[in-house]
Amino acid sequence: MPLIDSLARVSDGARLADDVVVGPFCTVGPDVVLEAGVKLHSHVNIQGATHVGARTEIFPFASLGTPPQSVHYKGEPTALVIGTDCVIREHATANIGTAGGGGVTRIGDTCMMMTGSHVGHDCQVGNGVIFANNAVLGGHVEVGDFVFLGGQCAVHQFTRIGAQAMISGITGVREDVIPFGYALGQAARLVGLNTIGMKRRGFTKSDLHAARAAYRELFFGEGVFEERLVKLRVRAETSEFAKALVTFIDAGVKRPLCQPARGVVGEA
Repeated sequence: MPLIDSLARVSDGARLADDVVVGPFCTVGPDVVLEAGVKLHSHVNIQGATHVGARTEIFPFASLGTPPQSVHYKGEPTALVIGTDCVIREHATANIGTAGGGGVTRIGDTCMMMTGSHVGHDCQVGNGVIFANNAVLGGHVEVGDFVFLGGQCAVHQFTRIGAQAMISGITGVREDVIPFGYALGQAARLVGLNTIGMKRRGFTKSDLHAARAAYRELFFGEGVFEERLVKLRVRAETSEFAKALVTFIDAGVKRPLCQPARGVVGEA
């Protein structure tokens, strides 16, 4: 049986695995699913059609599955799905989706949301993503695997952050950031690649060389951007890094591509 504190409120209809722990003053709505090993510390609020994956730990005053902060939401049934082995710290928030945005807000496995971070409606967050304190996503944002979002960064709605990118603290992101990119500034600009993160995940010197070569060709090669992209497509036939960049760029539809500041090569 789940271990539910006498001061918690778990609604009829909520589905809790046998080893779930619900601390004092938590509230769990009737459409919530908590998988095996989930632990709620005190004062956690989970509402809506929210599914929390196994072994995820949620700290006080986090609020999950509440209605989207969208003027277009009219109460239609939508959902929030949180993966396994996540850590969601104090005052973090995530909303359910909207019908117009696909209906599901999704957070992947092994993510960490630090204090005050926010995932807006219809966001799609990959695995292993880290939100530092007060990092926030507007609605419909896509975040790839192993992205690091610095403290107090803010990502504009419909923006995409490519896999393994890094966003510096106090950065406003309103353009798509390429995979492996490193962006910073009040209005984010690329300053190179997230080489530190790549090294930590086991990328070799050869991998880093290939990534730098693809980055330089795209942003600092001869000709206009469209001409450089054509050359990168040729490189993509033999380079996984070039292929990742081309695939990401081709998938863009809503926001422009984040570019380096003029004259800045940075880590790459």
